[in-house]
Amino acid sequence: MGFYARFVLPRLIDLVMRDKEAARLRAAWIPRASGEVLELGAGSGLNFPFYSRDVRRVFALDPSRELQRMARANAAGLRLNVEFVEQSADEPLQLDAESIDTVVTTWSLCSIPIVTRALDHVRRVLKPQGRLIFVEHGRAPDGGVIAWQNRITPLWRRVAGGCHLNRKIDEILAGAGFEITELTTGYLPGLRPMTYTYQGAARPR
Repeated sequence: MGFYARFVLPRLIDLVMRDKEAARLRAAWIPRASGEVLELGAGSGLNFPFYSRDVRRVFALDPSRELQRMARANAAGLRLNVEFVEQSADEPLQLDAESIDTVVTTWSLCSIPIVTRALDHVRRVLKPQGRLIFVEHGRAPDGGVIAWQNRITPLWRRVAGGCHLNRKIDEILAGAGFEITELTTGYLPGLRPMTYTYQGAARPR
């Protein structure tokens, strides 16, 4: 792993994800989590302040050691029990089957290398009545925007930690065996190829 990926990129991710629109969506969705929580791509821990007291523990998963270091600092002083797990979400999870009440993924499914494998692992550890809460960006519905997403993604992946602009999040979740129970989509302020957003909840089918 080079200097850029190890030290520069984590700070850029942290800076970009502090956007006020991102904070607004975190405030809307993260408090819905409860019980034992698995967070995929926890990054620098920007979701942590939004978890309610209904959460017993958060398993904060991220492959970046630097982002995990930043997340530990952001967790300090919060009344939140966090266990940090340094790995990619598409690697086997060292958690018991049907042990997780809520899975949270915010702007993470775009960059997991083998996202279908990660969701297979999620289904294994999620309780039958558990929920997956997601806020993700991905493929837009407009042909012109999709064309730009497809053009930009090969270069974007190289500079943005593997991020794909053109993953269709609802289809990916449905194809991985999830039933989407709530879904809101739309553009956030900013460049349209980067800002089409899927937010909602799903459960194992």
